[in-house]
Amino acid sequence: MTKRVLGIDPGLLHTGWAVIDTAGSSRKYIASGVILPKTTLPFSERLATIFRGVSELCETFAPDECSIEITFVNKNPKTTLILGHARAAAIVAVANRGIPVFEYEPNKIKKALTGAGHADKTAIDKMVQILLPAAHPKTADEADAIAIALAHTNMTRFI
Repeated sequence: MTKRVLGIDPGLLHTGWAVIDTAGSSRKYIASGVILPKTTLPFSERLATIFRGVSELCETFAPDECSIEITFVNKNPKTTLILGHARAAAIVAVANRGIPVFEYEPNKIKKALTGAGHADKTAIDKMVQILLPAAHPKTADEADAIAIALAHTNMTRFI
């Protein structure tokens, strides 16, 4: 049975997203991109842009599940809080449609893809290319969203 996964790398400036299909050990790249709220908009409107963008993705691609990265604590608490707001806007957009949301810490995503929880960006990008050769992300946020979706499929395929 094929399952469609929406992966999200949340951010107030750039929210990366990716859609992949999975069936057993098979993976298929569907689409990916970045939601870009205008930096000139007030904070609330930037969050609304993320919410609307993720809602449109759910409408367009009809994912069965969503995976999203858990916010790690930055050195700057204000930055962490702002990232948490962007993350919440994305989560609510997905949950509002009744789609299950799975949350993963950055090192668990890395471990699910490479076998090492502290893998560098190069190792992650290589695994993404091996598992989804049709994916050609244009930004780091898009690449991270693809990795988040892939990690989810690796962690849940035996459940």
